[in-house]
Amino acid sequence: MTVWMENARYRAARDIVRSLEAKGHTAYFAGGCVRDLLLGSEPKDFDVATSATPDAVLRIFAELGRKTYAVGAHFGVVLVCLGQDEAGREIATEVATFRNDGAYTDGRRPDAVQFATDAREDVVRRDFTINGMLLDPGVLERTGEIDPAVLDFVGGREDLRSGIVRAIGDPRVRFAEDKLRMLRAVRFAARLDFRIDPATMRAMQGLAREVDQVSCERIREELTRMLTEGHARRAMELMDEAGLLAEVLPEAVRMHGVEQPPEWHPEGDVWTHTMILLEHLEPGCSPTLAWGALLHDIGKPATFQIDRSGGTERIRFSGHVDVGVRIAETMLRRLRFSNDDTEQIVALIKHHMRFGDVPEMRESTVRRFLRLPKFDEHLRLHWLDCTACHGRLGIWSAMKARYEAEPEEVVRPRLLVTGRDLIADGYQPGPRFKAILEAAEDAQLEGVVHTAEQAMSWVRERFPSPAGIPAEAAR
Repeated sequence: MTVWMENARYRAARDIVRSLEAKGHTAYFAGGCVRDLLLGSEPKDFDVATSATPDAVLRIFAELGRKTYAVGAHFGVVLVCLGQDEAGREIATEVATFRNDGAYTDGRRPDAVQFATDAREDVVRRDFTINGMLLDPGVLERTGEIDPAVLDFVGGREDLRSGIVRAIGDPRVRFAEDKLRMLRAVRFAARLDFRIDPATMRAMQGLAREVDQVSCERIREELTRMLTEGHARRAMELMDEAGLLAEVLPEAVRMHGVEQPPEWHPEGDVWTHTMILLEHLEPGCSPTLAWGALLHDIGKPATFQIDRSGGTERIRFSGHVDVGVRIAETMLRRLRFSNDDTEQIVALIKHHMRFGDVPEMRESTVRRFLRLPKFDEHLRLHWLDCTACHGRLGIWSAMKARYEAEPEEVVRPRLLVTGRDLIADGYQPGPRFKAILEAAEDAQLEGVVHTAEQAMSWVRERFPSPAGIPAEAAR
């Protein structure tokens, strides 16, 4: 027996099909799981399509003592809870009734649906041929082979063999129904390393401006999947070709043709550099790292200038980090990123150039750098950045070694001087407390002081009480 047939999600979906068939209904596996099985991949989920109405599905599994959730009963979708996965979590399988869709007035969802009993009617309203196939698990288990179990009314099997993403029927109609399908076409083509059918691509290019009908949250999630599935470069290039990038991330399109100093960037312009960098993103990387990689140089187009002083021409991007931070913050707000994710992505952009300053940093500054939240992502972005241009990884190697070797108590030691210590010593709380405490911590990190007594003595000498003003500043 094939290994995936022991998968708990497969068994749960198979048992749901059997239960529906036992009550006289037709039921199949549908969509992406069939595609993945034909490609030789183990599906993450198994969805079921059936002739049973949502009410019938709810009733059948209630009689069997199974929990159900009518998450989209208006559109024919019910979740059926049956079985547990390897971690002991309840498995919820999506069961959808065969249907015909009415008009899509808002370009996102049908105004109304009509349930059907014919599987063919259900298939022809789906998005792409490679996602429009059905599979009969009963035939699969009897024969032990996938091919005889597949029902293909739309030529999906041939498109899988040919490596093509093709809309079912008229692509303009499919995309007019749900504009998010244009982004999904890109994601499938990138992830599977497929081509997009020319007619499908032309329809995308013609309708790209209407993608703004899709909610920012859905666009964000689809883009994040593109960036984290291991084929980010291909995805962004297809987005660009389809005209979609100019609509959802116009700031990224401006990286095209922005030249860079060849001694640091022999690979070419900012767009080329960013695409090479994205090519090295690993499947399953964190979304914040992926977005930080895409946006790390987003400030360069706005700060490009040619410096002709000194008799030679030099390309400069003065202030591109600060400008990039502001641009990224605007983009991330537009896409409704969470505050936590926004903070980390912006931090990656803000600090990505600091690695070049490490050789000149004081020890305290290096240690403060190392304690940035998720510093491993900063390290990884620096590696990606260098690998996509000059390839000099000396600083990365040294900082990686320090990050992995130094214990937390060295990077973030218990403070020898606190605000309470200053108050107890007669200092008056005020805005200068922060400067005093930071200076004391720097002295501690530099190894100038080693005990609380030494640290307070150092503070008294440098910041005489009660004014709390550095001696040199008082002169």
